[in-house]
Amino acid sequence: MTTTLPRPTTLAPPSRSARAADRVLTRLMQLPGTRHGYKVERNLPVPARDGALLVTDHYAPDTSQPKGTVLLRTPYGRGFPHDLEARVYADHGYHVVVQSCRGTFGSTGTFYPMANEADDAQDAVAWLRTQPWFDGRLATSGGSYVGWTQWALLMDPPPELRTCLIAVAPHDMHNAVHGGGAFHLGDFLPWAEMVVHQEKFPGLRGVTRLLTLNRRLAPVYGALPLADAADEATEHRAQWFREWLTTPDRDDPVWDRLKLDDALQRANVPVRLVAGWQDLFLDQTLHQYQALRARGVEVSLTIGPWTHQELGQKGMGRLLRANLEWLETHLADEAPAHPRSAPPVEVYLTGQGAWRHLAEWPPEAGETVRYLQSGGKLLADEPSSGAPSTYVYDPADPTPTLGGPLLVPGGGAKDNAALESRSDVLTFTTDPLTAPLEIMGTPVVELAHSRSNPHADVFVRLCDVDPKGVSRNFAEGLLRLDPTSPPDQVQTVRVRLDACAHQVKAGHRIRLLIAGGSHPRYARNEGTGAAPGTGSELEPCTHTIHHDTGAISRVLLPTPSR
Repeated sequence: MTTTLPRPTTLAPPSRSARAADRVLTRLMQLPGTRHGYKVERNLPVPARDGALLVTDHYAPDTSQPKGTVLLRTPYGRGFPHDLEARVYADHGYHVVVQSCRGTFGSTGTFYPMANEADDAQDAVAWLRTQPWFDGRLATSGGSYVGWTQWALLMDPPPELRTCLIAVAPHDMHNAVHGGGAFHLGDFLPWAEMVVHQEKFPGLRGVTRLLTLNRRLAPVYGALPLADAADEATEHRAQWFREWLTTPDRDDPVWDRLKLDDALQRANVPVRLVAGWQDLFLDQTLHQYQALRARGVEVSLTIGPWTHQELGQKGMGRLLRANLEWLETHLADEAPAHPRSAPPVEVYLTGQGAWRHLAEWPPEAGETVRYLQSGGKLLADEPSSGAPSTYVYDPADPTPTLGGPLLVPGGGAKDNAALESRSDVLTFTTDPLTAPLEIMGTPVVELAHSRSNPHADVFVRLCDVDPKGVSRNFAEGLLRLDPTSPPDQVQTVRVRLDACAHQVKAGHRIRLLIAGGSHPRYARNEGTGAAPGTGSELEPCTHTIHHDTGAISRVLLPTPSR
């Protein structure tokens, strides 16, 4: 909790180095439009309704005809990368307000992730109404947590709000941390550790800590009880993390302020959504798109080949160019310099390496089915016989996470050789394809499955295997099985994978990988039924995948016709 507020500054032009950086940025990212220049006033105290003061920076464009105001609210400090986005918008004629969320980077109050953003966002807008430079035209922008703050504002959209630009952001934190039934440990324990230390280790020191998070947290991931070890790792400064970990029940009051589903029914302004195929919030972005589109709200969708971290790196140029165009249309009421003529959905087709423009997502698709067969085969014909396949998941040596849609660095498509060579992993592979196959939508894996322990998870992953045998993941999913189902009984387990737009080229093969977990991305199933985070014992589980005439296992691939 901050007790000493930073001193406000008056409007002043950016430093010479900042101006030079802006020029380089404009060239490198090929940003369109007229540049106006801007001034900045920092550390303005904005009052919240409970007396907290939210420290705010204001970027003012050097023009007599500003185009409106863009609001960004962040818990990560008002420096990079948010100042980069603010400088771009201000340089193109917009007032920009960057505000630190309560309890972070100078703002007073107590930080409990996500819980206070709806009220604080409304208070930020109330302050804007008192500013002489605010002309009543408001947009919001930003990704990840900053995107959450936008959904929080949309719980009660203010009349000044014209549009929102939301990237890689959740609206439902229970789904984000317990989706699939297993706690997303490798995403949110590093995030909790980073948040509690971020002001102590700014700049390059913070980047270095981020890159080494998983290595430093490895002992915690393997500790029992997990909740106690996590408390130690966060220096007992993140009680909310323990609450999240140990509360899987969606209806528990812990989650009441962390679910913004109503915002999807109340949003009444055009929304631009951006996601990545390897982003952990992809499913929520697609749900947001479908909900808004079903209500007739104007919504665009861009999905690139990015992880959560890569959007702010590899995707930044494309993101900012399109954001400027969107703001010209929906905030400034101007015709964009280069009007968009493409359909409202653009997706990057991985495997082929090209952008595809669509009228909607998902595109209308047929279905290609491949059946699991004995001998690790994945074929078009249903199996006629064959012994089942088995593997043993041992939580004392859990199947490791390798790439995939992670919050922390290290995610994305990887060579899966190390994973596929493990004895606790099964693989089923097609013959080389004779023609390219596009998979666009949400693949589903149906397994005729039995297990020795009622407490078990099933992790599945689809990979593209090139002619050299390199196997790279492009979609995956995990499901925690219902422990009340009787063990040793064959049941159909249905796992929905991440949505994807991927082309498997001719000569390549499709591989299905099956395991009992992916640790530490998902907290391992300890096999005992103990409440999450509290267990102190481990029990293995033998999984059996059946693939014969009486018990069919298969992969369902959405394959649109060209």
